[in-house]
Amino acid sequence: MSEAPVTQQEYELDTSWMSTMGEWGMRAEPGKRGLTLEDIRIGSYGELPEISDNMSGHPRGSAERPDAYRVGGYGVRTLAEIWLDNATFLYEEALQRQWSSATDIPWETVEPLPDEVEEAECLLCTFFNEVEFVAGDVPARWIAQTTPDYLEPRHVLLAQVMDEARHMDVFRKRALANGGGLMRMSGATSGFVGSIDLARDFTEMSTRLHISGEGAVLTMFRMGELFGQNEAEKRMYRLCAQDEARHVAFGVMHLRYLNEACPERREEIHAYLDEAEAQIMAGLQNPAGTQAETSEALAILLGGSKSQYDEGHKKLLVIRRRQLKEYMQRVKTAGFGDRFENGRSTIPAQHAAAY
Repeated sequence: MSEAPVTQQEYELDTSWMSTMGEWGMRAEPGKRGLTLEDIRIGSYGELPEISDNMSGHPRGSAERPDAYRVGGYGVRTLAEIWLDNATFLYEEALQRQWSSATDIPWETVEPLPDEVEEAECLLCTFFNEVEFVAGDVPARWIAQTTPDYLEPRHVLLAQVMDEARHMDVFRKRALANGGGLMRMSGATSGFVGSIDLARDFTEMSTRLHISGEGAVLTMFRMGELFGQNEAEKRMYRLCAQDEARHVAFGVMHLRYLNEACPERREEIHAYLDEAEAQIMAGLQNPAGTQAETSEALAILLGGSKSQYDEGHKKLLVIRRRQLKEYMQRVKTAGFGDRFENGRSTIPAQHAAAY
């Protein structure tokens, strides 16, 4: 018995998706730096909602499906909460200035050091592992809470997480590269650094992390030429400093935008800055008392040995003063410099007047 012939079933091709799209006819043109995020902020694709109702996670400018799930529990949905005007620049710079801890550090220049100096360096590397973990872990949590409509600052924070991962691995590598090892944790995460993770608002977190915490670390990285014992360490600190400067710039420019967009939040921001200044002044007034073990290790490295501790301690005081100076400059750039003139700052007048 022969089988019935197979007939091709005809059906209507559904191309309705072709009419559910964003703005058509937009052509992004590469600039001097290639095709950057700024170059694709064109037409409706560049429009930023003051308040985002995007809870489905659809890309900004795309057409949302009516049956889309509410996949995002986005808590950051207002522009003022996270925006900064130079986000696209910081992101492109982060891409262009990536480096490798495996191949861009001249590890061959690391030579045996006196045990006391090696131990001090390893303790400092342990400390930096702690604080850089917080600096990557906390922003990562906020990325997932931010609407994709604000993709530019999200991208900068994503780049920061990668930077901090590299910082953690480069300091871990240094601790293990010269016969030393990781030392006892400093306890930094149980103090002000740890409080960064307790922030209930993005700006609260960013002020504590970018303005205060990473600002203080940036100063230390910039001074790495003083306590680096070889070219590997000096380059390590230089490269970490260029990354850290972007992270600090994020916080400064976000605070500047928020100050202009929501002046009613100024007193709240001043309260966060009061916390930061308490930590700075504790380190300035008693350099060896704040994170004592880390400060002692720095003094040994700055002096070159335990026998030169007093000389190293004097240099450490210079670093603490520079931390204060650079902090004050960041606050002024963010639009809160008046706190140093009207008595709102908790920094004693004699210290504030010096800068």
